Amino acid sequence: MSIAEQPLSGDLRAEIRAIAQAEPHPRGASVAALRLVQAHMGWISTPHLNEVADVLGMSAADLDGIATYFNLLFRRPVGRHVIMLCDSVSCWIMGRERLCAHLCRTLDIQPGQTTADDAITFLPIVCLGHCDHAPAMLVDDTLYGDVDTPTLDHLIDTLREPPP
Repeated sequence: MSIAEQPLSGDLRAEIRAIAQAEPHPRGASVAALRLVQAHMGWISTPHLNEVADVLGMSAADLDGIATYFNLLFRRPVGRHVIMLCDSVSCWIMGRERLCAHLCRTLDIQPGQTTADDAITFLPIVCLGHCDHAPAMLVDDTLYGDVDTPTLDHLIDTLREPPP
């Protein structure tokens, strides 16, 4: 049984209930609950989404609408690390296309894909709000600005190291 098919643990369900109880309406906990599941599972599978919807007392369709609206919630498997390259106008002007081509060449994937070793997923993102340091990217939870190819190469080498 894959991790996507395993039921959420009792502890995780309890954490989701606690988040929901802290909100005036349980639906207000939907993003936090989904982020919690993603932090534990790596992404939000349909069975897990259904479980969260059940805990929050909402339909799976409503919760899926929320999950697919936010671009930092993943409804399909991603690599151990996620590189999000900003594609705002500022980043385009400052060399985003050159960096995108370099990432594609170096990782041997296209935007939206994951490397064969499941180490890195490369995704575009609409705007990171870091325009004064364009081009910008988000790697996992770390924001980088003024990105150049040496920075990319160093990060890729670091991200490709096998997990401990």
